[in-house]
Amino acid sequence: MNAPLIYSHDTSPAAGIAVPIMPGIEWICMPLPFALNHINLWLLAEGAGYATVDTGIATPEVRDAWNTLLAHRTLTRAIVTHLHPDHVGMASWLEQEKGTPLWMSQGDYLTAKLINAGISPFSTTDLIKFFISHGLSQASAAAFEQRGNAYKSGVPALPERYHQLFADDVLRIGKHDWRTIVGYGHAAEHMSLYCDELHVLISGDMLLPRISTNISVHPANPYGNPLKLFLDSIDRFLELPPDTLVLPSHGRPFRGLHGRVAQLHTHHAERCEILLNACKGNAFSAAEIIPALFEREFSDPHQTMFAMGEAIAHLNYLVHAGKMQRLENTDLIRFTS
Repeated sequence: MNAPLIYSHDTSPAAGIAVPIMPGIEWICMPLPFALNHINLWLLAEGAGYATVDTGIATPEVRDAWNTLLAHRTLTRAIVTHLHPDHVGMASWLEQEKGTPLWMSQGDYLTAKLINAGISPFSTTDLIKFFISHGLSQASAAAFEQRGNAYKSGVPALPERYHQLFADDVLRIGKHDWRTIVGYGHAAEHMSLYCDELHVLISGDMLLPRISTNISVHPANPYGNPLKLFLDSIDRFLELPPDTLVLPSHGRPFRGLHGRVAQLHTHHAERCEILLNACKGNAFSAAEIIPALFEREFSDPHQTMFAMGEAIAHLNYLVHAGKMQRLENTDLIRFTS
């Protein structure tokens, strides 16, 4: 059995309050309008100011929190781990209002631009058609249509310029060097940051202490295998020291990353086993298999989108592994084992 995680803090800070983690690193929670109700941001001391890792979603509450924080601080740059709204949503506002330049991978910057603009095959229309081909009900499809481009709501704009991050870049931030660790499966080109001197990993969404990161298939790459990419990516964290302090985007800072990687492998293996048993001798669409995979109902398009994408990711993984077959016709895609 894996050793339990060791948390460095008993509670998370109140929204918009900076809490020291160690000299030169501060922790901020920004509110989210979802069931997952906050994201962690990290301030790294740099000269007379701070680099922020991630920016929060674009809402008035997050803007007000930033204005309060920056009344006594200056931001030197915004290093964004990946394209999702809770991470990059405020990047344009921080650049325009506070002069904060964006640092980000090219894969996530360009994908964010495409989704924000609704350019096919990254549009809401393409996503709905893709999910319908995997069994999404007409009622759920209508809810998606009514919601429209939700990404643009959380990311109204993106800076027109950025500093490109590459895998294994070494960033000098204040007194310390931070190495980028690229990860795949959750986003196009997710960048975590690791400081060897401090034994600190800013993991973004690639390694969370209590929940499993959403792994989804998207219409632009319908036969992709993001689950394998994700599992291969988190194995790179096994190269880091066992006592590394992990600063995740959701949940409290923790130690025990080796055990957490093992837990995530076990979790996804169990999900795959559920699918194999459910589809043995039967053929189901991704939408039809969701109740077996998650054992709960999803009442809003946001959660349905995650559930559909993740169900397809596990099914594709099993097809790539030769354990399932994909049955495709003009109307509906099903899977069988």
